[in-house]
Amino acid sequence: MGYGKDAEALAQQYEEVPFERVHGHLLRWLPSAAGRAVDIGAGSGRDAAALAARGHEVVAVEPTPELRQVGRRLYGDAPIDWVDDALPALPRLRGTFDLVLLSAVWMHLDERERVDGMRRLAELTAPGGCVAMTLRHGPPPAGRRMFAVTAAETIALAERSGLVAVDQGETPDWLARPHVRWSTLVFRQQGSTVDGSAG
Repeated sequence: MGYGKDAEALAQQYEEVPFERVHGHLLRWLPSAAGRAVDIGAGSGRDAAALAARGHEVVAVEPTPELRQVGRRLYGDAPIDWVDDALPALPRLRGTFDLVLLSAVWMHLDERERVDGMRRLAELTAPGGCVAMTLRHGPPPAGRRMFAVTAAETIALAERSGLVAVDQGETPDWLARPHVRWSTLVFRQQGSTVDGSAG
């Protein structure tokens, strides 16, 4: 994906923007009681640490060794289980989670990977749990594998895997890049109650 050689600079970028600003849309969907959460594509660990600070049992999935190293250095005292794994199969993850978070990850998957990956996300979501993701729109940085993925396509794909969209939004870029914007999506298993919990 091109993240390894830039790990330190990217981590500094990520850490400049707090979890509450990036994921304000998500706060009401966080489990009200301590639960299991997985941050897929955890990067520097900012989001995983924020979830752990809220009392959740957190698994941070990050396939880039350099970013895992940075995350462990920055948040070594946080109760986070770091796992070397990747979409679409995520073979090392076990059990289900009350929150499945993918921040700036989904658009790195090609069409086939997105189909398989969404099916896996549905398997990982506990009854009553939710999947939350952000999608980046705009020209990709040089050297990055990135695809144009719309919110509408993602919602339709999720429905085929038994996940229904319960929240959707658009935000400008948190780093103020003029040609970049973001979609925010929250899914729940079909048939789940659709009220957000206070985080």
